[in-house]
Amino acid sequence: MAGPFDLDGRVALISGSSRGIGKALAAALAEAGATVVLNGVDPDRLAGAERELAGRFGDRIRSAAFDVTDESAVRDGVADVEGRVGPIDVLVNNAGVQHRVPLLELELADWERVVRIDLTSAFILGRAVAAGMVARGSGKIINICSVQSELGRPSIGAYTAAKGGLRNLTRAMTAEWASAGIQINGLAPGYIHSDMTQALVDDPDFDAWLRARTPAGRWGTPADLGGPAVWLASSASDYVNGQVILVDGGMTVVV
Repeated sequence: MAGPFDLDGRVALISGSSRGIGKALAAALAEAGATVVLNGVDPDRLAGAERELAGRFGDRIRSAAFDVTDESAVRDGVADVEGRVGPIDVLVNNAGVQHRVPLLELELADWERVVRIDLTSAFILGRAVAAGMVARGSGKIINICSVQSELGRPSIGAYTAAKGGLRNLTRAMTAEWASAGIQINGLAPGYIHSDMTQALVDDPDFDAWLRARTPAGRWGTPADLGGPAVWLASSASDYVNGQVILVDGGMTVVV
């Protein structure tokens, strides 16, 4: 008999999943039984990720290359996924980018690029997928937020604003869609060792500060997010809605 964390038979679409955190989340959901559709804008990198994960999980790994910031491409991409693979039961809005420049020096074009990728894409893709979920009366949406949904640091103002917006977009989605049987929650990583943070990992001063500032005493890994993601994607979280789950080694609970 299937357990509450079993994702067998569910179709999950994960944006920005050709590497890093997105790819780790794909592996975790596939390990739990889901058929996972990888997404990205670089066809070669996406194909490489699909080959790698298919080596572990077989035909439960698929892919769909489209730009999640382009409304027309999203509409066509979602239709393609649901036509080829099946109705999307789980959506993970993971696509994201960072740009480290002080606000006084930040170009408007860079601000808009970060907000478009980190926040607006979740609205565009979330709405496109939610239309089918509402009609079916069920679904899970997981928005990948950040500790910067709650905190600020110098030089990452656009990212902080976007991730704070994503936290509240999660709440807005809940207010409108929870009554249709959809659970929408945020998963907020702390400082995870990934491509996006490699420069910080390589900075001895920042690395020492991070380890001292985090009660767990270490950087997180993409794999640390797998269990919480499976929980939020599964029936075990059917009465959890509008929450942002911080996976940060305790960083945000100490001073």
